Amino acid sequence: MFHAGEVVAVIGENGAGKSTLMRIIGGVYQPDAGEIRVDGEVVTIPSVARATDLGIAFIHQELNLASNLSVSANIYLGREPRKFKPLNFIDSQQMTTQTKEILSQLSLDLSPNILVENLSIGQQQMVEIGKALSQKARLIIMDEPTSSLTQHETNHLFELIRTLKSSGVCIVYISHRLAEVNQIADRVLVLRDGKNSGELAREEVTHDQMVSLMVGRELKQYQQRQIQQTCKPMLEICDLVISELATKPINFTIYAGEVVGMFGLVGAGRTELAEAIFGVRETISGTIKVDNQEADLETPRQAIEAGVAMVPEDRRVYGLIVESSVCDNITLPSLNCYQWAKFIREKETKRVTKQMVEDLNVRTTNIFNNVETLSGGNQQKVVLAKWLSLAPRVLLLDEPTRGVDVMSKSEIYQLIENMVSQEVAILMISSDLEEILRISDRVLVMHEGTLTGELQREELSEEAIMKLATGKQ
Repeated sequence: MFHAGEVVAVIGENGAGKSTLMRIIGGVYQPDAGEIRVDGEVVTIPSVARATDLGIAFIHQELNLASNLSVSANIYLGREPRKFKPLNFIDSQQMTTQTKEILSQLSLDLSPNILVENLSIGQQQMVEIGKALSQKARLIIMDEPTSSLTQHETNHLFELIRTLKSSGVCIVYISHRLAEVNQIADRVLVLRDGKNSGELAREEVTHDQMVSLMVGRELKQYQQRQIQQTCKPMLEICDLVISELATKPINFTIYAGEVVGMFGLVGAGRTELAEAIFGVRETISGTIKVDNQEADLETPRQAIEAGVAMVPEDRRVYGLIVESSVCDNITLPSLNCYQWAKFIREKETKRVTKQMVEDLNVRTTNIFNNVETLSGGNQQKVVLAKWLSLAPRVLLLDEPTRGVDVMSKSEIYQLIENMVSQEVAILMISSDLEEILRISDRVLVMHEGTLTGELQREELSEEAIMKLATGKQ
């Protein structure tokens, strides 16, 4: 039961049923049994349009925007203000004015007319939130709304949530970030295996209690390792200038068996840098060396052949073919390894897939299930599995635990540890300061396309990182 003017956090492992339950409330899925009441009246919600009519808005974890349309067109898609009745022309001027007001509430300095495809992932997430605000909904479901936001954007979102709460709006807040739950929720609903595992009032909420209800067992804590001293450079970036950034040359080195964290605010250029290393983005000048050999990385194929792999920020768009099977996704980059003449040795692809699924604890009933049927955490494991099967020497991780539950996150951390023990060089991009501090041997910080500093482990603190991230030297 959700009440007006409260924030209810819904937590649970990936696959616990959080998103499924919310999609039923939001009109995306239909229930097999039971009933839904709104304002005490039994209702059926056969569609998203019906949910909207009832005052229910759903901000999905995965972005749900038309990339070739403007910000204002996305916010009011299907609900555009009209003029000159009965001709019903779209009133673009009014739509732009209303969009500016919403963007102002979000403290988002964007033109309403800019195309969504030109926005960063974090900015696109804020547009999704703006879409819900434009509907003046009475119940807003937010599925991992801060997964791509900076700390400043997250703080502002929380201010918006408190404002909406004070005006009588109910917020259902799905998150894997338990610290956020402590900060924002009035009450916590815990799901496990599709069932209500328990509820906690605000004064009862502790991290240990939430984890216990979520997993039904004690969670193994990740222990920060001792840095393995090595003199073997595995990835060397020398005077690299990227066309989209066109700033000062970038220089850094990552050694074998080292995790280098990379932090920066939205728009800092972290993803662009990783994509340039992986051959996705064009570089103007500079060199890249892998294992002391200069590498010509103009395409992802060349990067893969050089021993470089990349887990992208948006796994569903760039990391997976969600309509294809787990087996097809895991073996796709390495199909040439399974060829005999012009044929694929399916027996070998099955063997490798089953081994990777077992090693990474991917929860699926069949390796031929489509990836879209898996939870977010298991999808991320499939992305990791397809690269680990190639035994890369350099692994680029862009937001590796975004939208991942606490158990899967712990498993990914352990996987990173295993890769490091095999002397893989890892560059980990993350917007989660706690994660950066926990995993990194060193931290590189970017601001507006420029590398503003490097911090050794003994120098690491949130304050030191944020100073560099905001351009302070």
